[in-house]
Order: sequence, then structure tokens, then C-alpha cells
Amino acid sequence: MKTILITGGAGFIGSHVVRLFVTKYPEYRIYNLDKLTYAGNLANLSDIEDAPNYTFIKGDITDAKFLEDLFAEVPVDGVIHLAAESHVDRSITDPMAFVMTNVVGTVNLLNAAKNSWVANGFDGKRFYHVSTDEVYGSLHNPEEFFTEETPYDPQSPYSASKAASDHFVRAYGNTYKMPVVLSNCSNNYGPNHFPEKLIPLMIHNIRNNKPLPVYGKGENVRDWLYVVDHARAIDTIFHNGKLGETYNIGGFNEWRNIDLVNLLCSIMDRKLGRPEGTSAQLITYVTDRAGHDLRYAIDAHKIMNELGWEPSLQFEEGLEKTVDWFLNNQEWLDNVTSGNYQSYYESMYANR
Repeated sequence: MKTILITGGAGFIGSHVVRLFVTKYPEYRIYNLDKLTYAGNLANLSDIEDAPNYTFIKGDITDAKFLEDLFAEVPVDGVIHLAAESHVDRSITDPMAFVMTNVVGTVNLLNAAKNSWVANGFDGKRFYHVSTDEVYGSLHNPEEFFTEETPYDPQSPYSASKAASDHFVRAYGNTYKMPVVLSNCSNNYGPNHFPEKLIPLMIHNIRNNKPLPVYGKGENVRDWLYVVDHARAIDTIFHNGKLGETYNIGGFNEWRNIDLVNLLCSIMDRKLGRPEGTSAQLITYVTDRAGHDLRYAIDAHKIMNELGWEPSLQFEEGLEKTVDWFLNNQEWLDNVTSGNYQSYYESMYANR
């Protein structure tokens, strides 16, 4: 039986990874470590919270002593590290929070794993660090793509903090011979997405006839990947990725923000029974984000060719599934936007 510690497992991407591992590998013991910040929501995992091979632990990766004690108590074989502050706008207003969680927290986790594993050697151990394509900066040539060899050029406090954590993970692999592997993924979308991000925010605002804020002229381009496909990629890399390697994960699926918003408006009009064009009238152009990268695009051929992973959904199909999920889970969305989810699950956790 392997014991896997997944950090940030109550968040958007993390919850899909936890669910996949709990259901696909009943012989594994899965520990979900999450601080339950505003983006952590145990409702994301209500369907598997009573699974016999699943345990939730509330904790903060910036607390080095807590992590040392945890690794002393739990015989961790593998770490899948997703815990992070991830919203660029928040990093602009509070960069130190990103330094603490994304950099200091990652180093604390590396130290705890190293100190726990080194006594008996690293055989059978693995530290998997999940990162972002934003560490590469911005693409200006429409023919270029981010590859695993693209130099780092982070442009926001968020991406700078993730770049720093990537470098620390590689440094521990080089200096201490820790068994590490990394991945950098493009923008995710899908069920349980916290509604501060573009797609769930637009769905929520369209449903409630609120303005649809679009930065600048909406010309920024992002590569989108369905979150379940990202979880599948993480599973593949964790089990089959070559130690010391980095794998880029993307959907070969580039959309300008304004085109994506217009597509969402059209889908929502159809599903809500509104005349075509109704929701598009809600689009409002707002002052562009400071340091807004123009284009991200991932070349995912390495993971496809070496590990056999590929996206399972075309974007339009995935977007339809995402819209359907949000429309069918109004209570989840209302609880998140109101903040009620935090007090409810805090009390539920406290009474366990």
C-alpha cells in the first residue's frame, strides 16, 4: 500500500486529483492536506469524503514544524504538491502571501520530505511539484509555443513565486538527489472552479445579469485544458514520469478572452432560453491588468509522445459540460459566492 500526500486537495485542481486517486487506486492511502483558505472547499469532495482510503488533514505548509510532525506520523511514499496561491490579481495586491505559500511553503515541504526519506534512502519515493505555464512569461510570436526548454521569464508576482518554487524543487533534486518530477500546465476549466477565475465568473454573472468584465480589449490568448484531463496527466506523470524531468501539459486549444466570453454568452443564452445576443450585451471592457501577459500556449508533445497522455475533450464539448455543471449546482455556486461554504465546512470539520 502506498501512502500519497496531496497538498491543496480541497481546491479546484487538487480536488479532481484527490478524487481520481481515491477512486482509481483503492489500494493507496490518500491524505489530503489543505489549509482551507478561501479557495479550499471540502464540498468539492463530498462524494468521496467517507471513502475508506481517504483522510483529510487541515494544515498550513508555511508551518515547518507542523510538516515535520506530519511526516514523522504518516509514512508518506509520495507527495503531489498543488497547494498554492494562484490568482494573479491577488498577487499584485499582496505579493508576500504568494512568497510565503508558494516559495516558503514549498521549501518547507521539500525539507520535511527529505528529512523523512533520507534515512532509509529515496527508493520508492517521489516528490511531484505541479506548476504553471505562466513561469515562461508571454509569447509574442504566434508561431511559438512554450516547451520544457523555454527560459523562465515570469511577469507577475504570482508567476515569479511559482518560478522560484520550481527552481527550489529542481535544486533539491540536484543537491540532495531527491526523486523529483515537475509539470507546468496551461489554464484549467471545469466543475468546482472558484468563481474569481474567468469562466466561472462569466457563467455566474450571465446567470445573474451582471456585467461581464473583460480586461483591455480582450485580446489576451490562453490555452485551455479541461481539469479532469489535467488530473489524468498528473496521474500519468506521478506513476510514469522520469525523475528529474519536467512535462508541459496543455490542450492545444488557444482562445482570445473576448472570443471565449462571446462563446460562453451564446451557450448560456441557449441553455437559459434567452434570445441570442442577450448575454453579450453584458460585456464591459475594464482597465487592463498590470503586466498582463499577451499569450500563453503549451507544446505538450513530450508528455504525449513519452507517456501516452492526450486531452480527451474538445474545448466546445468541455465548455458545455462545465456550463451544465454550474447550472446544475446552483447551491454550490451560491454558497461559494456568499462565503457560506467556509463556515459550514469549518464546523463540520471541527465536529469530526
